Amino acid sequence: MMLLATFVNVVVVALAVLIHYECLVLLSKYMPKHLSKPRFRLVIGVLGALLAHSLEVWLFALAYYLMLQSGGWGSFDGNFDGSIWDCVYFSYTSYTTLGYGDIAPHGLVRYLAGIESLTGLVLITWTASFLYSQMQRHWYKV
Repeated sequence: MMLLATFVNVVVVALAVLIHYECLVLLSKYMPKHLSKPRFRLVIGVLGALLAHSLEVWLFALAYYLMLQSGGWGSFDGNFDGSIWDCVYFSYTSYTTLGYGDIAPHGLVRYLAGIESLTGLVLITWTASFLYSQMQRHWYKV
């Protein structure tokens, strides 16, 4: 079962990275060409990045939800009712490394929670670098 959990973790992380990559590629193509005001390019960049991160959070949340529904992957304790919304909430707190601590994973599902925090940290940093480079290109054109 641990091998299957590792496979699931790798697939979910790879999909999150792919989503992020594709969103940043689309933003880098769209931002300079289709917006007349340079300051709006940065606003679109931030909104696009937030959308990408939200899609990634939902990807992890869906993985948690499916793992818990199929059984044998573990459980969540605390303020958790098993709904997709609680999975999304837990995913946001894990992805951002905020971790309120009101929901705790147990069993194999906790490995996905740990790798989600690392993935979120890396992807948020990637976004910051992307937005910084866009600001360098367009900031003084405002």
